[in-house]
Amino acid sequence: MERLLIIDGSNLLFQMFFGMPARIVNKQGRAIQGTLGFVGALLKIIRKVQPSHVLVLFDGEHENERAVLDSNYKANRVDYSEIPKEENPFSQLNDVYAALDFIGIKHIETTTCETDDLIAGYALSFGQETEIVISSLDSDFFQLITDKVSVLRYRGKNTVICTPEYIKEKFGIIPEQYADFKSLTGDTSDNIKGADKIGPKTAALLLNEFGNLKNILTNAENINKQSIKESVIRNAEKLKTNYKIIKLGNVVPLPFDLHALAYNYNGITTNEVLQGVGLR
Repeated sequence: MERLLIIDGSNLLFQMFFGMPARIVNKQGRAIQGTLGFVGALLKIIRKVQPSHVLVLFDGEHENERAVLDSNYKANRVDYSEIPKEENPFSQLNDVYAALDFIGIKHIETTTCETDDLIAGYALSFGQETEIVISSLDSDFFQLITDKVSVLRYRGKNTVICTPEYIKEKFGIIPEQYADFKSLTGDTSDNIKGADKIGPKTAALLLNEFGNLKNILTNAENINKQSIKESVIRNAEKLKTNYKIIKLGNVVPLPFDLHALAYNYNGITTNEVLQGVGLR
């Protein structure tokens, strides 16, 4: 069976750059800890997933349509154009690209949308006939999970592969309800505020009773608990905006067809990759 592994490249680079215990430099004095961590994690993920196809996607610099809906969206993120090279993951991005080219894995920066949108496009376009594994710590991808689409959260030996059963056990909902769930509770990582007085347990109860956010808003007067009813009614427009921001759809052209992403792991090691691109 074909299995497509999609790596959220920016997410993995940040995780590795800031997760390394110390700044690592090569013999030429060049910082390589982000590249070293990225390549090492990538190869471990590939060995675990054993994909037939691989794609790595990175967020490029462009206007964000979601910020038009809510100016607070991701307003809490650091502006890395002002950050010194030693503390900036993007300073090692070209080395990561060189490593991917050496390994023979397709990669691209987004130019008109977020990485989330491209990943959703692949999952929704190919996820019925092809097994897809999305590697990212971004919980937005939980909404894409099906019997054939899973999310891998890489944490070394503590790596977890998230399935519909995982979502049900952790949140008490099904994956199709995750965008509704997150609209209600908010997301601090993206600076999205949910409805006051509605935490994960309350959101799950509402979704199990009404099915989705639209039905919750339509039937708000029927919510038993007065404080929750008032919160939903008071925050109705905010919740609708949240959903528009969080919901992922198949709305963007895909940069590669599935055939172009074919990959066969040949046992290459992290050290061999770094040597191959002149970083050892």
